[in-house]
Amino acid sequence: MTGVDKAQTAPESGARPVVWSIAGTDSGGGAGLSADQRAADAFGVHVCPVVAAVTAQNSRAVTQVQPVSPELLDAQLAALADDLPPATVKTGLLGGAPHIAVVARWIDRLRERGPVALVVDPVLGASTGAAFADAAALAAYRDLLLPRATLVTPNENEARRLAGAAEGGAPTLARHLRALGAAAVAVTGGDSMGHPGWALDWIDTPHAHGWLALPRLHAPHTHGTGCTFATSAAAALALGFAAANALVLAKMATTHALGHGYAAGQGAGPVAARAGFGAQAGLLPFMSWGDHFDFDSCSHSVDAGQSPIPLETIGLYAIVDSAERVRQVVAAGVRTVQLRIKTPDAPDAAWHAALRVSLQQAAGICRAAGATLVVNDHWRLAAELGAPAVHLGQEDLLALGDAGRAGLAASGLALGISSHSLWELCRARALRPWYAACGPVWPTLTKAMPWRPQGLDNLAWWVRMAGLPVVAIGGILAPAQATLAARSGASGVCVVRGLGDEPARTLPAWQAAMQAGRAAPPLPVPALPHPSI
Repeated sequence: MTGVDKAQTAPESGARPVVWSIAGTDSGGGAGLSADQRAADAFGVHVCPVVAAVTAQNSRAVTQVQPVSPELLDAQLAALADDLPPATVKTGLLGGAPHIAVVARWIDRLRERGPVALVVDPVLGASTGAAFADAAALAAYRDLLLPRATLVTPNENEARRLAGAAEGGAPTLARHLRALGAAAVAVTGGDSMGHPGWALDWIDTPHAHGWLALPRLHAPHTHGTGCTFATSAAAALALGFAAANALVLAKMATTHALGHGYAAGQGAGPVAARAGFGAQAGLLPFMSWGDHFDFDSCSHSVDAGQSPIPLETIGLYAIVDSAERVRQVVAAGVRTVQLRIKTPDAPDAAWHAALRVSLQQAAGICRAAGATLVVNDHWRLAAELGAPAVHLGQEDLLALGDAGRAGLAASGLALGISSHSLWELCRARALRPWYAACGPVWPTLTKAMPWRPQGLDNLAWWVRMAGLPVVAIGGILAPAQATLAARSGASGVCVVRGLGDEPARTLPAWQAAMQAGRAAPPLPVPALPHPSI
């Protein structure tokens, strides 16, 4: 159903994904299972609180930790297995090596029935200084949980102890932990790593790695921050998000929780995750393209007005494959056109010469008509020939490296970037582009991709959250789709095949459709996007 997040609203019994949280109690109500419950509620998942240890603590100190017996831990999990099977299991404070062994055995049993994600939050000590894990427990984490972990979320000190590494920063520690078997790692740092003005977390996942960054909050109440982050990631995995996207949502939820922390004693009070965080634009983080994070290029909100091309000129955005086709669509009245000429596997000198001629012709056609030419991929040639804009995919931008991306920024070209997932949107934002393309909105056969369709709900979410213009792309074949995309707030709507052989005849219907969409009530924005991979 368009514009509604089913996980947050579904009233049916059993409709919510189930997360087992195996952790400790906090008599002060700040961390452990108390924080896990608040985070699960913010995501609309059902959490089963499994007690692994009981702590006597308040907002200032932990005075005693008493693990439950391994037999009682096993009995709790056995009671849940058939009635409330989990999509994700999240661990927090565990009692010791025997308890870790119980958890590992249950993960294996559950996975015999079907996929189950495991999020390991290695609570090795309290922020007040109490130690929770001895040498045997550390060994059990390394031998039993890390090889089974879908995601591990240590802070830097915990990551160093788990990895057994005295040297290296968060990226190095994450690589060590993945080498020990963890499928994905997030080394959480908050405001302790890298820059006093930014809260940074390093993520290393099968799909992406880099720094997730948001401006630091000066929050006095921080109790339960790590629990909130890990449980938020577990909840997002249970909702079907890939690890990199789950970590984006965990970063958002934890930042929101820090902003809503409250006093509940004489020490630091608990953070308070709440529903609705997922549609607050200021919470979407930036993401670096590698180990280096360019603090100077990012700000709390992207100033789209710095684009060298006025935003209102995007509109109907034709994507064509030849200079002659550029001529046709521009003559018909299109004012934003992308020339996408595919590079063969072994381009020779003749192909490069023909490419140059095509770009020169297209640039001249658009310049004469007052239209904007966007060159796909070939940014150096575009800059040399005076084209105003370029569009690049994320793999191409990654391949450029830091030096290449700096050169692209220095070229003065307006930049459009493809984005198909949350982490790609966060990474695109770090380059402050002219626009981010959201796609595929509808299923497309134009090229093979692993992405699920974004739909109008995700498109509306992109528009709300991106902080920069969003272009809709993928499967847009009829003017009625352009109306819906325009209702989402998209600044541009890409048409590849929809203009047909006679653009002069078909374009008026497309332009009227976009005008109708701009005039119609906007589409609703979902509380959370849906997974796209």
